[in-house]
Amino acid sequence: MAVGTAQHQPMPDMAQTKSTDTQAQDRRAVVTTINYYDDPGDGSPPTPIIVGGQKVTNERKMTPRTMTVTDITGDEDKFALDTHGFQYIRHTSVENDFVDEERVKAVYYPEMEKVYKDITGASRVVIFNHQIRRGPANWHSLGERNTEHRGPLHKAHVDQSYDGAIMMARHHLGDEADELLKRRFQIINIWRPIKTVQKDPLAVADGNTVAEEDLVPGAIIYPRHRAETWTIKPNPAHRWYFKNKQRPDEPLLIKCFDSDVSVVRRAAHCAFRDPEMDDMECRQSIDIRALVFH
Repeated sequence: MAVGTAQHQPMPDMAQTKSTDTQAQDRRAVVTTINYYDDPGDGSPPTPIIVGGQKVTNERKMTPRTMTVTDITGDEDKFALDTHGFQYIRHTSVENDFVDEERVKAVYYPEMEKVYKDITGASRVVIFNHQIRRGPANWHSLGERNTEHRGPLHKAHVDQSYDGAIMMARHHLGDEADELLKRRFQIINIWRPIKTVQKDPLAVADGNTVAEEDLVPGAIIYPRHRAETWTIKPNPAHRWYFKNKQRPDEPLLIKCFDSDVSVVRRAAHCAFRDPEMDDMECRQSIDIRALVFH
């Protein structure tokens, strides 16, 4: 059995089943805007994203397209990492406020390492960073210290391109990289709400519906290294999903890269505006990123 297939979806207990039934009654599809890369068509690369010490500059030109984002509640077990590029699971963390960075690394990282191994069957997991988001959607425009207000990203993307995944592994693993990259290698995010999501939920695209031709590599420039992501060109064939009122015990695994070309290799994702939730508080979430080796 391939790892990360729907058969690996953990089953909820009875109390959780009742909660899911209630959520399913509220199931909805949201007609909204997905912000895609505005490709000039002249072969020029996207504007690089610049990451400084306390500021992120993202001036990449985007084009909004009207899309429907479908609530996945009740159908979670039909989607999995290898078949669609993403997978919702049930997991309750011992950490619940995520305000102490050192505690996140000391307590939450080991928890998530076990989740990675349990879900994928990986032999080694290297968690290389995390992002906590509590700020508004316009955080990029908040000046020199905008990372202190980091919020949702309303731009369709995949965190690493195929080349970018190798660059990331070499950056974090150094001399170990050559040997480890001989194995099946993935980069997978675990995205968890800190509070139940109301405003700016996270949408994820079925990887089967996003063609290779829709992917455009774009640079990210850090002070001491370079990375590369996929930005996404619009295509009406894309199918987007989310989980309405996603709770902290309902984390989402998002595949950013897989060296196995026989499975779905990546899932585009982004925040989106839900017009019914404009007056709600800012979304709070934590995103863990890991190199996963088999």
